[in-house]
Amino acid sequence: MTYQRFEDLAVWQTAARLYETTEQLLDDSSFSFSPGYRVQLDRAAFSVSNNIAEGSERGATNELLRYIYIVRGSTGEVRSMLAVKELRVPDNLRPPQPCRTSNKTPST
Repeated sequence: MTYQRFEDLAVWQTAARLYETTEQLLDDSSFSFSPGYRVQLDRAAFSVSNNIAEGSERGATNELLRYIYIVRGSTGEVRSMLAVKELRVPDNLRPPQPCRTSNKTPST
């Protein structure tokens, strides 16, 4: 796939939306975040799109791959931080989980 600008890459666009969503979450007054948690989550989410951009601008496949591995680390950090925060939510305040349907066909 060829591209002219990193902004044209679907993966960068998704990463930019991740950061926008993270900002909305951090700005939501119904959630409580420590200052350190807030700064770290903000930085980790922002680094995803930045590293995609930086890697794609390097011009060499091995450089792009290096930055993609950094992106994987940053997305893991974001997921971990959200998972830890979710563990602290009391069960009675958790939203209901969607019903899971089985892929099995009914027996007759």
